[in-house]
Parts: sequence; structure tokens; C-alpha cells
Amino acid sequence: MSDAEQPTAAQVRAAADALKEAIDRHLAAIERRAAAPDGDSAADASVFAAFNEMAAAGEAYDELLYDVYDEVTPFEVPGTEGGASYAGPEEPEALSVFIRRDYAVVEPRRLLAQARRVTELDPESAGEEDGEGGPGEAAGRSMQAALGVLFGEFDPDEIATRHKEFGLEEGDATLWVTAAEEPAEPGEWLAAPFDAVDPERVLCRFDISEAFEEDDLDPVD
Repeated sequence: MSDAEQPTAAQVRAAADALKEAIDRHLAAIERRAAAPDGDSAADASVFAAFNEMAAAGEAYDELLYDVYDEVTPFEVPGTEGGASYAGPEEPEALSVFIRRDYAVVEPRRLLAQARRVTELDPESAGEEDGEGGPGEAAGRSMQAALGVLFGEFDPDEIATRHKEFGLEEGDATLWVTAAEEPAEPGEWLAAPFDAVDPERVLCRFDISEAFEEDDLDPVD
């Protein structure tokens, strides 16, 4: 391919904008269907079409991003080959989202320092006023206490975004969206929150792993 035929940064930006618009159209179609009478086939068809448009826009953006910047989007949808086929309700009325993110503690001193800083800025974030032997002191010395302070202060998405600041290194991650017949009763699954995953009720899943990069490498004959 000649230089003239190579995708440009402007095309990547245009593809990103197209994907954003496709996401908005998909959400708007879902909102319209939610307000429509039950069994409205036109509303269902609109959501289906918007879904396909969003998938195509995402694929186009992913390809251009790789061609121009040698980067990929963080979402991987594994094939169903060898996995369980979906056997849940066609129109689920409730969802459960299961998320796992692995981290390695690569800079313990940074993690301890960040936890100590949080308790110094907001002593009540650890549940009591700081002082000698208080939560801030414990957070500065104990890894368990430091992790409790950080994950209590920041939500998981912020930890994922700022993991390097906390001395962490990302490992594999996965998100599963499963269908349920009805919402669970308050406190029903808290004793064992991850025991109820039914592979046949997984609507979609998104995986992030360095293993995908390794799988992309063809063996040398």
C-alpha cells in the first residue's frame, strides 16, 4: 500500500466521532423502545438496526486505530465456540454484571504513601480521626490497611484509570453481563456474590488480556 493510501489521523478521529454517534443512536433507540407499548415490533427493529450500526462503527474505528497508531480498543468479545450457548430469556427484565480485574503490586512504597496521603487529607475516610496508631498510621505501614483505604476512597473505575499512581500493574480483566428473570432480593446474594454465574445466561462479555496479543502471533513454519 502506498503512502497516499494509508489511513490518516483525521480518518481515525472521524471514525471515533461516528462511533460516538452510533452509541447515541443505539441508546436513543433503546429509550424509545422503553417508552413504546409492549410488543412494538418497529421499536425492536430499530434497536436491532442501531446495534448493528454501532458494531460496524466500532469495528471500523478499531481497524483504523490499529493501522494509524498500532493501538487497539480495550474490548474483546470472545467467540462462542467451545463455550455455553445462551439459554436465558429473550427479553431479560434484570441483569447482573460480574467484573474481575487483576493487579500486581509493583511499587509497595508508592501504594503505602498514597494511602497515607488519603488519610491525612481526609482522616474520616478511614472511619475515625487519625492519630498515633490511628488509621493513617496503619495505612502507611500495613498493605492490608492501605488497600482498604484506597479501595474505600476510590471507585474501581478510578483505580483502573490511575493504577500506576497507586503502584499497581494491570493484569487480566473481564466483564460479564448475565440475564436474570427478576431482580434479586436485597442482601440475597451478598454471602456468595460470584457463585451464581450461569454460563448459559451470559448475554455478552468483554475480556482484556495480554494473551490476545500472544494469540495474534502466527507460529513460524
